[in-house]
Amino acid sequence: MQLDFWFDLSCPYAYLASQRLRALQAGCSIELRYRPMLLGGVFRAIGAGEGPMATLPPAKRDHLARDLIRWADLDGIPFEQPAAHPMRTVRALRTLLGVPEARWPEAVHELYITYWQRGEDITQEDVIAAALARAGLDEPMIREALAGAESEARKAELHARTDEAVGLGIFGAPAFVVHTELGPQLVWGQDRMEWVAALLDGWQPPAAPPGPRSGREERGRPAEKPCAIDFYFDTASPYSYLGLTQIERIAAGHALRLRPILLGGLFRSIGTPDVPLLAFPEAKRRYLFGELALWASWWSQPFAFPRKFPQRTTTVQRILLGLSGAPAQQLRLALAFSRAMWADDRDLEDEAVIAAVLAEHGGDPQAIAASKEPAAKAALIEATSAAAAAGVFGVPTCLVEDGAGPRRFWGQDRLNLVSAALTGWRAQREAP
Repeated sequence: MQLDFWFDLSCPYAYLASQRLRALQAGCSIELRYRPMLLGGVFRAIGAGEGPMATLPPAKRDHLARDLIRWADLDGIPFEQPAAHPMRTVRALRTLLGVPEARWPEAVHELYITYWQRGEDITQEDVIAAALARAGLDEPMIREALAGAESEARKAELHARTDEAVGLGIFGAPAFVVHTELGPQLVWGQDRMEWVAALLDGWQPPAAPPGPRSGREERGRPAEKPCAIDFYFDTASPYSYLGLTQIERIAAGHALRLRPILLGGLFRSIGTPDVPLLAFPEAKRRYLFGELALWASWWSQPFAFPRKFPQRTTTVQRILLGLSGAPAQQLRLALAFSRAMWADDRDLEDEAVIAAVLAEHGGDPQAIAASKEPAAKAALIEATSAAAAAGVFGVPTCLVEDGAGPRRFWGQDRLNLVSAALTGWRAQREAP
């Protein structure tokens, strides 16, 4: 089976992915092809400007910095962000194109180490040459590769490869294209490498996947005492729905507290578009809509994107917030309302639908009327403001408190990090 790894040396997540590729190859017969592209060129081609990092709210920017440290620590990968990041990688990538492709794995490995471990200036010829020498290339080969870096042919080739990536629907790095029996499958992100491994093992969504095989070792130790987990969510979010299907399992033995909030109100308070999914470039939006079904398949959960989207879930969120003193019922109804929207295509703005879900799952029939009281309205506004004050910028978000200070984990795709945190794991460089 063939696996294409699309990357730019300037992307830290692509660096982390590159360090795990050899483990991913272990024990399976695949043809791994390295596919360099110019990430800035991809961003410009899809209308993403200077890329997503340029417009992030402060809380999200802080989260992503911690996220990188956590992933590197969890996988045992040395990581040091250079002071000069981001550095232009055009010369290094054009030089790589002058190296025989059979030598690319070693060359890419050393170029990544030069950038993300040694912190050296990858724009300089002598730095690039030294990296290629460490990769085992001889001096004549290095000189020839460097000499052609500014040629029109190399420039055209890098542009062509970047255009090819855009044509495949790639919008960021790292991106993997797994050539399966059913055709090519695009997977984005180093945090999806379990999916890549499963596809290589024969996974054909929407079937349940085979056991993950990513080369990642389990880390952590038994927790000395139970942790507290605050799970912030809004049933209006498909990612909240997916997270709700897993959080009870992950939080078993710990104190789980559901925190219903109003996502639109949160976004307005921090200056984020009301529906970020609809604000993304088309390529990213198309991929993410499709990826939701992959997540549901991965966790064997029902999923169908509703015909009506977005939906205002104010009434539902007020009802769920009013159940904070009955956590079991609160979780049961949170799942029921989420499945109503994200699996059964029901309209949570319709009070008849809300009443039916309450009746089907043992809810209080007076809850709708109670949600219209001033106290219920004020409570949801206050809960949403408190979430923003706690650094929450999207859902689902988990705040894990283990006695050494709370840690924030955003996204249903970070529940594996939450699980590790609940076993006592904490990234060594992560501030308490």
